[in-house]
Amino acid sequence: MGFRIEQVRLHQIEMPLVHFFETSFGRTYGRKMILVEVVSGGVSGWGEVTCGEHPFYNEEWTEGAWLLLKDYIVPAAIGKTLESAADAGRLSAGMRGHRMARGGFEAACWDLEARLKGVQLWKLIGGGARKGIPCGVSIGIQDSVEQLLGKIRTEVEAGYQRIKMKIKPGWDVEVIRAVRKEFPSILLMADANSAYTLNDIDHLKRLDEFGLMMIEQPLAHDEIIDHAQLQAALQTPICLDECIRTAHHAEQAIRMRACRIINIKLGRVGGFAEAKKVHDVCQANGIPVWAGGMLESGVGRAHNIAMATLPNFTLPGDISASRRYWKRDVIDPWVVVTPRGAIVVPDEPGFGYHLDLEFLQSVRVRQETLQAQ
Repeated sequence: MGFRIEQVRLHQIEMPLVHFFETSFGRTYGRKMILVEVVSGGVSGWGEVTCGEHPFYNEEWTEGAWLLLKDYIVPAAIGKTLESAADAGRLSAGMRGHRMARGGFEAACWDLEARLKGVQLWKLIGGGARKGIPCGVSIGIQDSVEQLLGKIRTEVEAGYQRIKMKIKPGWDVEVIRAVRKEFPSILLMADANSAYTLNDIDHLKRLDEFGLMMIEQPLAHDEIIDHAQLQAALQTPICLDECIRTAHHAEQAIRMRACRIINIKLGRVGGFAEAKKVHDVCQANGIPVWAGGMLESGVGRAHNIAMATLPNFTLPGDISASRRYWKRDVIDPWVVVTPRGAIVVPDEPGFGYHLDLEFLQSVRVRQETLQAQ
């Protein structure tokens, strides 16, 4: 059962974060996000473009993604009939890069197909390995070590199964030492967001003493070869994030022994079709994966939940409760985490949640509708 892309609506929304989030790129106080609504037969499927407001994580940013969608991605798709959402990515295959913009559209097509068929999104993508998603949290760089320890304590008491803390030069070894002293047994990892170089090998080797689950993307965003050299020097597993955009990149990294873990972000790899390929490559090679986060609204969070039901997502990811980020979310009900640090996978069709259209309208700053002739 195929479907025709009859209409696409683009919604840009803006929402303040409950608390600022700081990485090695800088500090974020709010999010400007694009939601993609694809319509067929009177039914809407929803996706989220997960890029940041500025081109720091990768080359994409909100304003650029809006133009890509409006001028290239949607016009290439409008009026077309797809046999499956798995074919959606091919409509923009001639466009280089911009996987987050393309992935937001592709995710909406998957949600649409699931809703048209009356099945859960996780079932449509071949997931369902677990009905509860183990959750970790990502904690940004804070104003003080005491503030960081307080935030970690709050999340541990809330039941989260893993703590990820952001690091950068000057906020790494001694800060992690303080965390380990206060929390000697928690699952702890460090995310560098490409803040280091090979000149820092001796410094990064000092992190081996803390029993970290992993160090995420310590070197450049597009670097695999240097990560292989660094991994050979470290006892701590390296997890690759930014430099894994395709299944081929994952194959290269595994072949070079550049990492022992891979983070899959739905937007970074361009949607579900490629995410499944990356997942399968990692599973075949014994490399565990987990779901990364990009400060998504409930729409992107719901898609991440579906993805994390695939069998090789064996490590707690960054899919946490809506209330950690937003005073009010755009979905109903909100994403909640159990006292044991898990999210119950929804059983409703599509991505499993309803859109809070009244709230969405209140935070929407612009809209564009493209219609098939």
